[in-house]
Amino acid sequence: MTTEDSKKDSRVHDDEIDLRELFVSLWKGKWFIIAVTFVFAVGSVLHALNLPNIYKSEVLLAPVAQEQNMRIPGQLGGLAALAGVSLGAGSGADKTTLAIEVLRSREFIGRFIEKYDLFVPVVAAIDWDIATNTLILDKTAFNISTGQWVRDVKPPRKAKPSKLETYEEFMKLFNVSRDASSGMVRLTIEHYSPYLAKEWLDYLVLEINEEMRQRELQEAERSIAYLNEQVASTTLSDARTMLFSLIEEQTKSLMLANVRKEFIFQTIDHAIVPEQKSSPRRALIVIVFTILGGFFASVLVLIFNILFKTDKEA
Repeated sequence: MTTEDSKKDSRVHDDEIDLRELFVSLWKGKWFIIAVTFVFAVGSVLHALNLPNIYKSEVLLAPVAQEQNMRIPGQLGGLAALAGVSLGAGSGADKTTLAIEVLRSREFIGRFIEKYDLFVPVVAAIDWDIATNTLILDKTAFNISTGQWVRDVKPPRKAKPSKLETYEEFMKLFNVSRDASSGMVRLTIEHYSPYLAKEWLDYLVLEINEEMRQRELQEAERSIAYLNEQVASTTLSDARTMLFSLIEEQTKSLMLANVRKEFIFQTIDHAIVPEQKSSPRRALIVIVFTILGGFFASVLVLIFNILFKTDKEA
C-alpha cells in the first residue's frame, strides 16, 4: 500500500470517528434536545393561535379599449401635439400604465384615505371580531371612547397619523399587478376585516375610473379651447379643415368621458367578501419553529460537548 493510500484510509477512519462522536454526543443530549424542541413547539403553537386572521379580497379589471386617433403629418401634427391631442396608436396602453401608476401614487392614495377616513382602520386596527363584524383597535393607539389618538410616537410623527404615514401602512395592504400577456389588472387588499377589504376595492375602482375620466375631460376641454383659438387665427382652408377634424376628435373624447363611467378599467370579476383567511399559515409556522428548535438544541449540545472535551484535555 502506498503512502497516499494510507493517508486516504486514515482520513476515512477519522471521518468515521468524527461522525460516531457526533452521533454519540447528540444521543447523550437527546433529552435536552427533546425538551428544547418541545418548548419551541408549544411556543410556536401559542404564537400561531394568537396571530389574527388576514383576509384577501381581489378584483380583476380589463383596460378599456381607447379610440384610436387620426395621424396628421407635417406642421399640423406638431400643432396637434401642442394642443394635447394623441395621434399615435397604443394610447390605450399608455393610459392603462398611467392609471396603474396613479393608483400607486401618494397623492391619489392620500386623497382616497382622507375621503373615506381610513386612518383608524389602517393604522390602529389589530384584529376583527367575526361575531359583531367590528374592528378591534389598539387601545394604546386610539381611544374609542373619546375618539382621540393617544399614540406615543417620536417626532416628526404625531399622535394622529399623517396621510403619508397612513399611505405607507396602506400600501402594505394594497397591491396592483398586471398580467404581461393578457394585460389584465388585478387589485388586492389584505386586511383583518374581509368586509372592509372588499369595500375598499370597490371604492378604489370607482375612484381611479373617476380620476382618469376627469383628467380626460380637462385635457379635452383645454385642447378644444386651444384648437378654437388656432381656427380663429388662420385663414388657410386646408389648415382650418384639419383643425376642425382635431376638434371633432376631442369632442368625441369629451363625449365618451361624459357618458362612460368605467372609463379606464372595466370590472371583469368583482371583489367579494372572502370567507377563508389568506394568512397566517399556522401549521407551517409551527413546523418551521419546531424544526428550528430541534436544530438550535442540537447545535447547543455539540458546542457544550466540544467545550467540555477541550476543558477535559486541558
